[in-house]
Amino acid sequence: MMSMEIIDTHCHLDVAQFDTDRQAVLASARAAGVAGMVVPGVEAKDWDGLLGLCTAEPDLFPALGLHPVYLEQHCKSDLEALESQLASRRPVAIGEIGLDYFVNDLDRTRQQSLFEAQLAIARAGGLPVILHVRKAHDQVLAALRRTRVPGGIAHAFNGSLQQAQHYIDLGFKLGFGGMLTYERSTRLRTLARGLPLEALVLETDAPDLVVAQHRGERNSPEYLPYCLAALAEVRGEPIERVAQQTSANARSVLALDDWQAGIPLPG
Repeated sequence: MMSMEIIDTHCHLDVAQFDTDRQAVLASARAAGVAGMVVPGVEAKDWDGLLGLCTAEPDLFPALGLHPVYLEQHCKSDLEALESQLASRRPVAIGEIGLDYFVNDLDRTRQQSLFEAQLAIARAGGLPVILHVRKAHDQVLAALRRTRVPGGIAHAFNGSLQQAQHYIDLGFKLGFGGMLTYERSTRLRTLARGLPLEALVLETDAPDLVVAQHRGERNSPEYLPYCLAALAEVRGEPIERVAQQTSANARSVLALDDWQAGIPLPG
């Protein structure tokens, strides 16, 4: 068991891939030192199950959002449902939301409209956002400048140092996970080395983006220590310091302690 506590800021523990052994996965993650796990929503139909899971497990934190890759599954009433959820069962963040220009057949105009509507809901509710961004950092940053939200996390960050600084200036932390564990990820490792530790958080994106040590398997929050070790290695910093600072960053940007204590947030 790790003596250090770390936080997985992005794992989809509610999905079907964990239906057969979810409790065992949670037990293994906790034994590995994972003290909290943020579970982002991607489709409205899954929100109730996600919220139920997070209610039952006090170290799981819900985020609710409409993911750009599932554009065809979303409808206008989902945005109204998201606003209603904020009034009844407030999440820690709006997410996973954003823009995906990597997938060619996703309508960019509809993505933009959906993203900006969710940013407006986050702003009105005083909530941070968890961003999904592929090949669209400049467009996402422009939208964030138009609709200022209380920061958040740029999940699986892989932009430039300049783009990273723009996110940081807007109150965002940058998520790093399993891809750091691959030696071939030279550009990503250089990026993780050059950024201030105060701007970084850890994540797994389980069940996707598995660490090198479990290549070909389902990813899991119990593998977060591998991400921690990789980040500490590329930065040449003590693993304890990286664990402490990334956990503090996650707790701060998502106000996790206040959420656990039931303290009302601004909005």
